[in-house]
Amino acid sequence: MSLLDSIKSLVKDPPPGHVFELSEDGLAYSVAGRTQFEPFPEGVLVPSPVEDNLRRPEAITPLLARIVPPNSGKKRTPAALILPDYAARVTVLDFDSFPSAPEEQLSLIKFRVKKTIPFDIESAAVSYWVQPASAGKGKIEVVAVTVALEILARYEALFRNAGFQAGEITTSGIAALNLCHEEMAVLAKLAGKVLSVMVLASGRLKLFRCLTLEQASDEEVLSVLLPTLAYAEDELGAKVKKLLLCGFPQVPQGLPVEAEVLRGRAGVPDAYNAGLTGYMEGMGV
Repeated sequence: MSLLDSIKSLVKDPPPGHVFELSEDGLAYSVAGRTQFEPFPEGVLVPSPVEDNLRRPEAITPLLARIVPPNSGKKRTPAALILPDYAARVTVLDFDSFPSAPEEQLSLIKFRVKKTIPFDIESAAVSYWVQPASAGKGKIEVVAVTVALEILARYEALFRNAGFQAGEITTSGIAALNLCHEEMAVLAKLAGKVLSVMVLASGRLKLFRCLTLEQASDEEVLSVLLPTLAYAEDELGAKVKKLLLCGFPQVPQGLPVEAEVLRGRAGVPDAYNAGLTGYMEGMGV
């Protein structure tokens, strides 16, 4: 089972024929398995966990109007939305025990993440899933994705007004994990000056970091990657053998492990479509 199979989308609908990934660069989308990209002018979308991301939504509306199926009538077209990593917070939590009742699960997760997010947990949408148990380990690992309701509502309204119904919502990094098939690896995705770093082991997400850099220089990137690699080795008891890169203009100098470009069946994704590519691959498209 892929990681995407485990994602609890905010609304459970059948797999949609329209999938959209939004980024500062533009709108990547797939219609019936065929992918395209429409660039945005600068400043149209600025990812943030606490401020409105859609600074100029009127620049996106005409693009969506061209994509919505003709003669769709009053019924909205189901769609999946893939948000920028920096618009949300992804946290990997571990528990000695985890309640079986969904209400108790959600309450416990909110309690654990409320001090780690830059917005009010009571004004946030929370999606989570329990990862498969590690052999010989009693810890229960849960991945939680939180996003401020106000930010989420703005994204949903943009597509709803264009005739779409956002039935599945996730983030770029989470969806891109479907492109990772290594037993143990670190995925680093650079989107503008936002760096997302994910540690994977035996098909489970162990760590997710997302932060903004000043210049996105090699020195800054290494200041994040080197401690992450050390953490992975200490925590998992094995050395990371491969670093997968996405969105980097070149391989950062000074890496202590083998690095290669992230690839999927459809080719080499960039930061603006890595989530879309991973989503489609996870769905077997």
